[in-house]
Amino acid sequence: MTAAATTRVSRRRFTGAGAPWVPYAFVAPFAILFLVFLVAPIVVAIVNSLYSRQSSGLGFGGSSLEFVGFDNFVRALTDVDFLIGFPRVVIYGLIQVPLMMVISAGLALLFDTALVKAPRFFQFAIFLPYAVPGVIAALLWGFLYQPSVSPILQFFSGLGIDLDLLAPGTVLGAIANINLWSLIGINMIILFAALQGVPREMYEAARIDGAGELRTALQIKLPMIGPAILLTTLSSVIGTLQLFNEPQVLQSITSNISSDFTPNMAIYATSTLGKDPNLASAMAVILGVATLVVSLGLLAANKRTTKRASDGI
Repeated sequence: MTAAATTRVSRRRFTGAGAPWVPYAFVAPFAILFLVFLVAPIVVAIVNSLYSRQSSGLGFGGSSLEFVGFDNFVRALTDVDFLIGFPRVVIYGLIQVPLMMVISAGLALLFDTALVKAPRFFQFAIFLPYAVPGVIAALLWGFLYQPSVSPILQFFSGLGIDLDLLAPGTVLGAIANINLWSLIGINMIILFAALQGVPREMYEAARIDGAGELRTALQIKLPMIGPAILLTTLSSVIGTLQLFNEPQVLQSITSNISSDFTPNMAIYATSTLGKDPNLASAMAVILGVATLVVSLGLLAANKRTTKRASDGI
């Protein structure tokens, strides 16, 4: 055996090439993180939701953890304060998600044309709010929402227009505005990156057939980036059901946001203010199941629409 062949054999043995354990070694870090940070918390929440801490002797006899089955789920599903948060976030989602997707897709399509000068600068400017943490963004907008300190509201007040963006009828829109400001940039970047993968020959063929920019965008570009649109829509819907940071921060400057304004806030309040982590675990499981059902429903609807389109129906 030559020296070169010996070196190749030694290197193959050293790296473990061809060994059956090599694929598992590459997958192991992900598997460990997946089990520790996703599977384990879910299992702990489910187990906790089946127990309840019972006190005896008017609280002087100590407490014990007892198995109560599905009692916590029954309590959660009959808790009006917890349940009323679901239609509230649904209304919020019906406003925020379509608006954000339309604006994000419009900006991505605009940057994909030659109409915008200095596109890198404007893309960075639109993406920049995403780099601001959600809590900081809520604090910044909370400053602008207060009539006593907001220069914008004071300007309108000088014109005789008194705006209260934290009133019961407008506070949901004020929260949606913060998320729109924060998340349009990242969704726009994802959709724009998907547009870069569309073969340019299709655009040339469309122009030869007489299609204008609008028709090309609606009938070629948007259908071709369907998976990216589905991904951003799905993440937006999941984020809607998990709404927490923005209303939690704004709660300190307005009385129109209760401690159970959204399901996530109700879970937090039950665990901290109510000091009932077992009931909060049951609420978290219900919210997780609701999020899973909505996500699967959205995926099924998209799959059915795609199949109908491919069949030419």
